[in-house]
Amino acid sequence: MADFQKLSDESLDAVVGGAKRRVNTHTDQNAVIRKGPGKGFAQVDSVGNGSYVFTTGEAVYNDDDGRTWYEISSPCHGWIAGSLIGY
Repeated sequence: MADFQKLSDESLDAVVGGAKRRVNTHTDQNAVIRKGPGKGFAQVDSVGNGSYVFTTGEAVYNDDDGRTWYEISSPCHGWIAGSLIGY
């Protein structure tokens, strides 16, 4: 099993864009995919720890929740918190 490291928002900014990213929730809970870039947006789906998502290259910092959110195109269209994805 691969060893995961949580990346800083600055590090994640360097790796965005049309890429396959592995989800790491650091628990057995699923990662929530939201309709927009923030916790205030409705949940559209979720993915399990260790699953893969594909980023589109769009990233947004949300001042309200203090997180950077990444737009994904697969397994569905939505947004996922940057702290939950890695390489």
